Amino acid sequence: MKKNWRVFLAVATAMALAPLAMAGDFTAFQLIKEGNHYVGDQSKDRVVQIRSEKSIGVLTPDIWYVVYYDPDSTLKAVEVKFGAGQKMKVTHPLRLLEPVTGEDRVLDRSKLLVDSNRALEIAKSQPLLQNLTLRASQLWLLHGDLGPVWKVKFWAAKLQHPNHDADIGVVFISAADGSVVKTDLHPNSVD
Repeated sequence: MKKNWRVFLAVATAMALAPLAMAGDFTAFQLIKEGNHYVGDQSKDRVVQIRSEKSIGVLTPDIWYVVYYDPDSTLKAVEVKFGAGQKMKVTHPLRLLEPVTGEDRVLDRSKLLVDSNRALEIAKSQPLLQNLTLRASQLWLLHGDLGPVWKVKFWAAKLQHPNHDADIGVVFISAADGSVVKTDLHPNSVD
């Protein structure tokens, strides 16, 4: 009887913790679907930008912002903030420059084929990054000249002070086909 109780407790604990273990594994495109639950029908799937905060302790960011087009809002945007896959808050952000720069347009969903996890893998496989200890990243899904692009920024451990990070630049990845559009890496910053 005691053995069955322990097995039941172990299974119940595993089932309770499984969503927490998976929560940090949400990709940006999965968060679009999750964010649809918190915006009006007029905004569902009408994404204008996705961005993360700088990751902490791991390479994959946990804090994400999904910005949807909202025709009923004053500044035409509604933003859902996620932490480890859970909704943290919904706001109508100040996006004053975006109408001027064109960043207020809805991203073409047919060209959103490369998700954040894949973009991160492609970016970190760049030859200039191979000998570095990558410590953190930050991602943005933006409008590019030829369609949506992922901007992936990296930080790596400094050589003289390995507990400190150095900004080593960005890699731009096409969200349509995963090709590297542009790189601006400076691995010598770790010196």
